Amino acid sequence: MATDAAEIWRHCFCNWPAELERRGVLVTSFGEQIAFDGFATSDDLLLLERRAPDAVGARTVLVAYRNVEALKIVDVTKAKTFASMGFTAPPSSPRKA
Repeated sequence: MATDAAEIWRHCFCNWPAELERRGVLVTSFGEQIAFDGFATSDDLLLLERRAPDAVGARTVLVAYRNVEALKIVDVTKAKTFASMGFTAPPSSPRKA
């Protein structure tokens, strides 16, 4: 089943884990890494609140989901935190004695 990358990213942000702070670093298709401390979603765009203004003083950024390449999580967390986004951890393999 092929899914549009923009829809995958929209799903990710719309299903952000409640126990995880809404912060991280967004990597865009135009090569920018945007550190953010908050975000809001719409059907087509992601609104990011920058931690600090960029070189021209902008603090708020609107990014089309199709321009999202990666998301870096800055908080220490466990894989199970991301279950609300659809992630599942593989079963643990038995440890060798």
